[in-house]
Amino acid sequence: MTETKAKTRSGAKPKPKPKRRFSPEVRRSMILDAAAEMVEREGIWQITMERVAKHADISKSLIYKYFDNIHELLRELLKRELAHLRHTQFAAAEEADTFEELVRGITKTFLRNISEKGLLIEQLQADPAISQTDDPTAFDRDVAVEYLAGIVNRNFDIPMETARAVTDISFGVPTAAGSYLLRNDVDKAELEDITVSMIIGSINGIRDDYMIRKRKLKR
Repeated sequence: MTETKAKTRSGAKPKPKPKRRFSPEVRRSMILDAAAEMVEREGIWQITMERVAKHADISKSLIYKYFDNIHELLRELLKRELAHLRHTQFAAAEEADTFEELVRGITKTFLRNISEKGLLIEQLQADPAISQTDDPTAFDRDVAVEYLAGIVNRNFDIPMETARAVTDISFGVPTAAGSYLLRNDVDKAELEDITVSMIIGSINGIRDDYMIRKRKLKR
């Protein structure tokens, strides 16, 4: 019998293991990870600083050294998740040689994000106190819409104002597909194909139907 076991059996409590020290950047990321797991599992409405601290295995006082309140914490989480998603989508767009490859790359990264994190971004954006930000560097929807609308304008000969509208509206298609993916046992590759066809089909419809019907009559 070892000396440690003997002391434990005699009633002496074993010393708790010292907690690891992390850099402020790593600790901040761990807090955001803990909050993300909670939002994915139960939504945002019951999340508190105390509960996030417990899930991150830190003290209540320590979490307040990184974030003043729960809204600031969740805004930082939304900013991080949007930045990651937009970076991966822009990277996929830059690698594309055809319009289909562009739409497929963006759709694939979005559905992969949904598979891994659920509707995390959508849940955070649903709360105006979280989604509103004055940070001009935030990777928001408008930046992505403007970028993709320019591509639609140049490749489909659709006026920029119309291209901007159809691009913005088409953003709802992958979101709906992601929600469908979470609720149903469906082949992700097939769902990706359907989503890509719906997006490209809507743009073709604008060019081949809507724009023609809006032209001035030639008499």
